[in-house]
Amino acid sequence: MICMTSSGQIRQPTRRPRVGRSAFLTCTPLFWGLARSTALLDIDLVQDTPDRLTGRLLSGDLDVSSISLVEYLRHSDDLVMLPDIAVGSDGPIQSCAIVTKVPLSALNGRTVALATTSPTTAQMSRLLLEQRYGVTPRYVTGPPLEVMLESADAAVLTGDAALAATMNPSVSAGVRTYDLGELWRHWSGLPFVLAVWAVRKETAAQRPDMVGMVHRSLLAARGLARSESRELADRVALWEPFTAPMLQDYFTRTLAFSLGKRERLGLSEFARRSGTSRLLSPLRGPNRSRLIM
Repeated sequence: MICMTSSGQIRQPTRRPRVGRSAFLTCTPLFWGLARSTALLDIDLVQDTPDRLTGRLLSGDLDVSSISLVEYLRHSDDLVMLPDIAVGSDGPIQSCAIVTKVPLSALNGRTVALATTSPTTAQMSRLLLEQRYGVTPRYVTGPPLEVMLESADAAVLTGDAALAATMNPSVSAGVRTYDLGELWRHWSGLPFVLAVWAVRKETAAQRPDMVGMVHRSLLAARGLARSESRELADRVALWEPFTAPMLQDYFTRTLAFSLGKRERLGLSEFARRSGTSRLLSPLRGPNRSRLIM
């Protein structure tokens, strides 16, 4: 598009920031809030799976994105987190689960199929199985649940597939469902942070006003989604295999989009148990005075 200045001169328009969001239902409330607040006029929202968003952010294809916590830890030399906002839960999360034919304590030496779309879910499963339950399974990557359990003793699910399993625990006869957020809360006493919003350090330094605008938009979207949760659930239920009451409960009571003191403690504890706590010293986001106005 060609833009004209007040003096009639042609100028190049400013590019909208490209903001990545997960294709799963976990990000739907923020998407709703962005749309309702008209913030989508100021950003280009890009949808993809969690495992692909990190690569697009690091390559510069995205300016800001939600990314798996594990991927943030792996690339913390190049990234910073936006403060005060994340995706997780303080208890059951429903969208991260293990479905298994045998008790978790009986999985030693057995096959566990891992979904590949969420590195944080896969890592949390390994921590719980190996450190909490003391078992060492044989891990494989697997296709959808129906096929996973044909050749594996257990499967780690994420996103909408996990949501279907936790909302309807009777996936099939003899299969048990374990919520990873609930298991982590019982083990650590802390919230489970699934994903954070991140920006490249170079971008944060070069375009702080843009990053600040996106950050403020996300915080405003979070508030709108909560205040309009019933309408949001009614609309989403038209297109998803879940009832509106299920979705409203999931969006408001299950999911947490905050990154406060307890969430940061949970994040740090997850990093410590994963052997990556050195990457969180100090644990901070971009300059808050430049981001929050």
